[in-house]
Amino acid sequence: MTNRSPSESRRIAIVGAGIAGLACARTLAQAGHQVSVFEASDVAGGRVTTYESPFGGFDAGAQYFTVRDDRFARALEATVPGLARRWSANAVRVLDAGGRVVEASPPGREAHWVTTPAMSELPRRWALPLQASGQLQTSTRVTRLQRDALDTTRWQLHTESADGGQQVFGGFDSVLLALPPSDLRLLLSRSKHAARLAKRIEAVEVAPCWTLMMAFPNAAQPGLQTLGPQWNAARSTHHRVAWLARESSKPGRNPIERWTVQASAVWSREHESDDEARATAKLLKAFSEVTGIRAAPAWSKAVLWHEAKTTEPLGESFVWDAELRVGLAGDWCLGARMEDAFVSGLDLALRTLEQS
Repeated sequence: MTNRSPSESRRIAIVGAGIAGLACARTLAQAGHQVSVFEASDVAGGRVTTYESPFGGFDAGAQYFTVRDDRFARALEATVPGLARRWSANAVRVLDAGGRVVEASPPGREAHWVTTPAMSELPRRWALPLQASGQLQTSTRVTRLQRDALDTTRWQLHTESADGGQQVFGGFDSVLLALPPSDLRLLLSRSKHAARLAKRIEAVEVAPCWTLMMAFPNAAQPGLQTLGPQWNAARSTHHRVAWLARESSKPGRNPIERWTVQASAVWSREHESDDEARATAKLLKAFSEVTGIRAAPAWSKAVLWHEAKTTEPLGESFVWDAELRVGLAGDWCLGARMEDAFVSGLDLALRTLEQS
């Protein structure tokens, strides 16, 4: 894509530095626009994150990704050669509530990929150029959009930092919001000039997910066999558990035996108000029932994602209001896959370029 001259460059604010926001920002920056990215967390990546423990990392959000869109494949290849590696979890089992295999993936099934040394490495790499050029502001939550006081054809963003400090950034030609639906609805409800966009996402539903991470360092001692089953990943029909994965089986990871369990959407919604200790106890019990592993982990941690898996997607890759010059993007537009987030952010960026 040919870079624009400075006179054609536009100022574009992107709210959210998950995969959708980063894909959007990179595309627009490469096209010569002045991009400012605002991220409420202290790091980029959203649900593509890695939780570090004394025994190694856990991919606490996205466990793997698929590659169906050629544009996603090219973006991965252009980042760092060899960053993405195939994971043998493509032989995923489906288990009943008692842990018995009721279905196994046929040979040649769509590959599962991970990035090394952790899933968080991809957004970290994509965020580096934005950080280096001062275009990414982390620990900065956007609380409201409104028309710019100096030029009502443009936008200004009201923000709040982690320490409570407030600041206003103005002069944006367009604003692109790459946030989970609940955050979008809250932000739009506070932004009267863009509030009408909330109607566009009324039907979107995203379920919560309790995620349990466990480490079994004793299983790595000489003379001890691999703990539990010999498969690396499985889907489960247990009412509490939807997915299990042996983190230590992923390429480039610490070999200490580690497991991640993702609870079912129904159970997570029913137990969304549980505290961590209660959720941990219930998921540990379910984990032992499914895997047969009775040993207590040396370390465990449960986290709740309030919006994790899209159950009712938008059905189109983005939302764009040409009059407002405001757009919405996220995996929830198309589904629940990491690649859906990339495609959504990319497509929104390309539409923004068409309108420039």
